[in-house]
Amino acid sequence: MRIALLGAGAWGTALAVSLATRHEVLLWTRAANDREALRARRESRHLPGVRLPEGVRIVDEPRVDTGTLVLVATSTAGLRDACATLSGSPSLLWACKGFEQPSGLLPHEVVGAVLPQASRIGALSGPSFAQEVAAGQPAALVVASRDASFAAEAMAALNQPRLRVYSSSDLAGVELGGAVKNVIAIAAGISDGLRLGRNARAALVTRGLAEIVRLGLAWGGRAETFMGLAGLGDLVLTCTGELSRNREVGVRLAAGKPLATILAELGHVAEGVPTAHCVRAHAQRLGVEMPIVEAVCAVLDGRQAPADAVAQLMARDPRAET
Repeated sequence: MRIALLGAGAWGTALAVSLATRHEVLLWTRAANDREALRARRESRHLPGVRLPEGVRIVDEPRVDTGTLVLVATSTAGLRDACATLSGSPSLLWACKGFEQPSGLLPHEVVGAVLPQASRIGALSGPSFAQEVAAGQPAALVVASRDASFAAEAMAALNQPRLRVYSSSDLAGVELGGAVKNVIAIAAGISDGLRLGRNARAALVTRGLAEIVRLGLAWGGRAETFMGLAGLGDLVLTCTGELSRNREVGVRLAAGKPLATILAELGHVAEGVPTAHCVRAHAQRLGVEMPIVEAVCAVLDGRQAPADAVAQLMARDPRAET
C-alpha cells in the first residue's frame, strides 16, 4: 500500500520509519527547507538519531492517488491546514490528539468541516512515544472510525509484528481519551514534582480516569473505550513516562518555573496546556464535574500555586467512589 504521511515531526517520522517496513511511504512537511534537510540528512530535527529508511520518499506536494492512505501526523493545530491540501474524498487517518483552538472542535469535527465528502476517515490513537516506535519497540494502537470496513482495512494495513493495531467504532470516545489524558498528565507531573509519592500518583491517575469517563459518557462515548488503549493505556503512559512532555510541564510547574519559560524550554508542543481550558469549558457545558482539570487550569493560569491546588483537592468532601 502507498501511505502519504503529512507531517514530519517526531510522531510523523516515527510512523514513517515503522510503516516503511511494509509500505511505500511518501513523507511531506509544509516547510520547503525542512523537506530539503530531510532529503539531505535522512533525519528529522524532531527525532535526532533516527534515520529514515530508503523506502521513505520525501515529496514536495501531498498528492493523493486512488488507493493511497493519507495519515496526518501534525499537531491538532496543523490538522485543518493539512486537510486543506487534500481534495475529493480521501481515505484519511489522523494521529493528533486534543482540541483545535480556539474552535474547541475535536479532530473528526475539523476534518468534517474541511472535507465534508470524506467518509473513509478515522483517528489513530493509543499509548505511543515516538522514540520507542521508531526504535521498533513493541506498542499497541487503535484505529477508530464510524466506517467499520475502513477501520478493518486500516487496522490490517498498519498492523505489524512490533506495532499491534486494534479497531474501534467509538470515534469521539477515542479522541476524548487522547485529549483529556494530557491534562491529567500535567497534574501527575505536579504530583511527582512535589515528591508526593507513588500512592498519590496512583490515586491521581485513577481519579483522573474517572473524570475522563464522566466527560466521555456525557459526550456519547462508550465506557469500554476509556478502559482501553486510547483511555487507560494512554493515560498511564503519559502520566508515568519520562518522555511525556505534558508530565514534564507539571514537574517544572511544581519547581516554580513560569509556564512561558517551560514551553520555551521544551521546544515541542505540549497539547495538555491549551487542551485544559477547552476541556474545562466542555465539562461546564455538559454539567460534568472535573476537579482535577479545574485544578490544572488554576495552576496554568497562575491563580493557584501547585501545592495549594493539591491541598484543595485533598480537602474535598468524602464521597462514594462511583
